[in-house]
Amino acid sequence: MKRATVWPMVPLGEVLTKSEEQAEIQPDREYSRVTVRLWGSGVVLRDEVSGTQIAAKRQYVVRPGQFVLSRIDARNGALGLVPDFLDGAVVSSDFPAFGIDRQGLEPRFLEWMSKTRGFVDLCRAVSEGTTNRVRLKVDRFLATEIPLPPLEEQRRIVARIAELAAKVEAARALRQQATEKTETLVRAQAGNLLSCIDADLTELRDWLDSNRDGIQTGPFGAQLGSGDFIDTGIPVLTIGNVQYNGLKIDNLQYVSGEKAKQLKRYSIREGDILFARMGTVGRCCVVPQEAEGWLINYHIIRVALDRSRVEPRFIHWTIQTSADVSDYLDQNIRGATRHGVNSRIVGSLPCRVPPLDEQRRIVAYLDDLQARVDAVKRHQAATAAALDALLPSILDQAFKGEL
Repeated sequence: MKRATVWPMVPLGEVLTKSEEQAEIQPDREYSRVTVRLWGSGVVLRDEVSGTQIAAKRQYVVRPGQFVLSRIDARNGALGLVPDFLDGAVVSSDFPAFGIDRQGLEPRFLEWMSKTRGFVDLCRAVSEGTTNRVRLKVDRFLATEIPLPPLEEQRRIVARIAELAAKVEAARALRQQATEKTETLVRAQAGNLLSCIDADLTELRDWLDSNRDGIQTGPFGAQLGSGDFIDTGIPVLTIGNVQYNGLKIDNLQYVSGEKAKQLKRYSIREGDILFARMGTVGRCCVVPQEAEGWLINYHIIRVALDRSRVEPRFIHWTIQTSADVSDYLDQNIRGATRHGVNSRIVGSLPCRVPPLDEQRRIVAYLDDLQARVDAVKRHQAATAAALDALLPSILDQAFKGEL
């Protein structure tokens, strides 16, 4: 490791000058407004509005390369440089902008420094106020000293950080690409396997449980209103709970046991298939054992299958990957997200269903492939923290003079 270098301490006020450029807001003009994202995520366009939508008569103007912070959220990392495309955008006094003395401070050096925990702590130390009104004090901010090497050294450090940050991003992108490619290969393998099945094309409604309401939409609002929900009881699934890889069971809603009895026809059993009625068609999952007896709301369609003839996981794989299903949806539903799934569409989904033993063999093979993909994902998640920690570590070394 490179031995740490001691740099002179310089007040921010020696290299930053608060901009006082203002514009008188004209009602017949369009204005771009700026905001600053938290934790070093940059200065971005908030919105574009007419002058009539801006209450203040005057606003501050920002210019490319200026350093901008949020007085409210600088203590949460809301700091950054103004990009070129926001030249002339406006901000309120809660977003002070500072010109940078480029003879003493390289803008990118300050930008990288502002992403460090130390700089955010500095902003926190110069913020005052009660719990919901804490704001950075500009005069105290400018009086704060930072370690500042010579300009040439700043530029060297910036180039080195950029080089290492690019490698971190490349590694992150490669990990994501590998996961997506593996997922694509599994889906392609499943689609090829299902296309080779020697069975007549049938409809999903041909495989329903005759002892239950085969295809059931959740209850209308009149049957289940906001006043029926309580803190604990029988879970009621919403559209957000239905995901391709199973039920997402955070943020559950509940009703009493008595209400659940009234809505018994909308209860689910292990092996049922649930469809999200809105959003991307085909977003569905198989009900696990632990969700037995739960309820569905109006935005979910439940399909009760005859499990003596069909394996639910086989139908689930068919819906996700079969070319027959994909072609049917393309022909019958328009729009990029295919809005408006209904019971008729779900019941008409085409399926090639072989004998039960062959279904189970196919499911076992595809589930094994998926399990391998899931193992890769878990490994990626386990190593993500280490990758995410690389850039903060690089910045820590850089601004200690160790890079």
